[in-house]
Amino acid sequence: MLTICADNVPQSKLSYLAFRLAAFETFKLLEFAQQSGQDFRDPYGYLTEVPFLRETAPQVQLSVLAETWAKLNSPVRHHATLVDESVLYAVCETSARILEHIPELFPSFIETGPVRFLNSPGKQLIRDLRALHLDLSNEGDFLLISQFLDLSPDEARDYKKQFRMSESFIEPLFDVLALWHCSPSVEQNLAGLFTTEELQELLPILTAASSGVRLT
Repeated sequence: MLTICADNVPQSKLSYLAFRLAAFETFKLLEFAQQSGQDFRDPYGYLTEVPFLRETAPQVQLSVLAETWAKLNSPVRHHATLVDESVLYAVCETSARILEHIPELFPSFIETGPVRFLNSPGKQLIRDLRALHLDLSNEGDFLLISQFLDLSPDEARDYKKQFRMSESFIEPLFDVLALWHCSPSVEQNLAGLFTTEELQELLPILTAASSGVRLT
């Protein structure tokens, strides 16, 4: 169970869809980059929706997504970190964007997954995906932090005080940017989001990306 402020993030088919679409798109982009030997000119992956985290390595994006997904589906209550809030916002925005602009990808992203969707996506589903994070008591601090990068140290310190942000509060975001390797528990954390067969395809991609090698 994952809580943001006083709200529980719903454990629902809708939350599965948001995490699934965002994770699968990021995986497919990473797979293409690894197998083609081509680097994308711009950062990619669902976390590019969060300006401060847009430079996060794609394999790390999938790793932190898996951690947040595992917390969401845990029987134990977990209070969301700024990383969890960032992930939830980013997967909702990414999944809504996919359905808005490239809905033809929906069947291929969903059909092999653990949960089946029989209905075609529509405007209401797009609104519901965005509402999944908008309806929570979320102050969006993770979106404000990117402004610190354009400020002097003194200005940034005053800004943090104004919004009551301690160093320990925002440190997890800096930690994510510094990561390159996936969590050892990434396979376990992705249970329920990817099938066993899909994980057999995904894990070598993540390992290769973390090791800096190409699967060509």
